[in-house]
Amino acid sequence: MPPLSARRRAALPDRAFAYIDPRGRRLLPIHDKAHVRNALARFNQVVFENEAARERARTRLLNAAKKYGIVPVGFITGQLRSEKQRAASGRRPELPTGFVTLLMTDIESSTPLLQQLGDRYGNVLNEVRDIVRAAMLQAGGREVDVRADEFFAVFERPVSAIEAAAAVQRTLLKRAWPDDLGVRVRVGIHSGRPTLTEAGYIGIAVHTTARVCAAAHGGQIIVSGRTRAAIGMVVPTGISFRSLGRHRLPGLADAEALFQVEADGLPTRFPPPRKDTARARVRGATEGTTRRGRVRADSQLLPAPSTTTMNVIGTANRIPTSRARPATAA
Repeated sequence: MPPLSARRRAALPDRAFAYIDPRGRRLLPIHDKAHVRNALARFNQVVFENEAARERARTRLLNAAKKYGIVPVGFITGQLRSEKQRAASGRRPELPTGFVTLLMTDIESSTPLLQQLGDRYGNVLNEVRDIVRAAMLQAGGREVDVRADEFFAVFERPVSAIEAAAAVQRTLLKRAWPDDLGVRVRVGIHSGRPTLTEAGYIGIAVHTTARVCAAAHGGQIIVSGRTRAAIGMVVPTGISFRSLGRHRLPGLADAEALFQVEADGLPTRFPPPRKDTARARVRGATEGTTRRGRVRADSQLLPAPSTTTMNVIGTANRIPTSRARPATAA
């Protein structure tokens, strides 16, 4: 790669750099393919002022890699190793605030899998976590919490959460599992404004995300009406949304519009949302598919966010409330 002259560097706009430090120094140029590759190799050599700055730079770098068609396998592997070390140490990353998109995953039929695999289940669980974590990192997400067979992540852009979820399901489909067992994960996505505390995110948005995830079947991705509305017309290529109608989810005051994400290479036929978590289908809700350039203008499918308040720490199936039943984990 030819060196970047001082004159050429000065002429580049700020957006051509992945990171600008507190002193105004512009580091990690990402204005062309060669420099993106170089920035990927040098990322861990840069000293960031805090975790939030590091996350912003990483997201910009990954977006640049995607723009130039670079699959940063080595970079993702290194970041995955760092995330696992951070999780093992108990250090919590700096998480975004404001309007964010939350993603939760849960292994379907985890109890029968454990009974069939015995001690080998631990290896399967770790492999699933690695798949979810890698997809999350590549899409610019951040890990919030991991417990048992659940994974909780946050994204600043709803489209990134959709891309991560599709990547997870594609990878799981291609993976060979012990004893030819089918290991399937359900994914739920919801957007909102949770409150960030020292214990993590709390609020109705967290509770809703857990309920949306519990309504899905293994291999399926379900998003809430709030997330579908936030995405609007900016739908990734190869992605579409099928309305599943409005459903009453346990613990939530209002019926929630649910949409199935349909992506290239993924199955599209699933039973209705799980009966134990999405019992009462709302009359009059219609079904259909919205695709890039053709978005349904149906206000009934995109309800206003609930104003009900409820403090929830972590996922809903771990925190009992006066109005919520624990979601089943298998």
